[in-house]
Amino acid sequence: MRADTYVLIVILLSGLVTWLPRIAPFILTKYKELPQFLIRFLNYLPVSIIFALTLSSVLTERTGSFPAVKWLEAAAVLPTFWAAVRYKNILLSVLVGVLCMACLRLIF
Repeated sequence: MRADTYVLIVILLSGLVTWLPRIAPFILTKYKELPQFLIRFLNYLPVSIIFALTLSSVLTERTGSFPAVKWLEAAAVLPTFWAAVRYKNILLSVLVGVLCMACLRLIF
């Protein structure tokens, strides 16, 4: 087997391995209803993920010490959170967060 063929096979198999977990839930749940407790659990999942991502971007972790707060990012989170709660629009929230961070970095 030539190296070009080997690379092509690896790329195709890597694409399949990446694609399968993303499309499998849609195929598996197309004709079967999920249990109610699982649906309730999945409703909280996006909020948990967004909170974890936000917290990890606001805090700096170091081994052997307490987490340190990144004050610029923490200051940008407050108006972003307000916009998300007030308008319930994810695009507007992202825009407010990006603009706040840009302004804070321009000033400081």
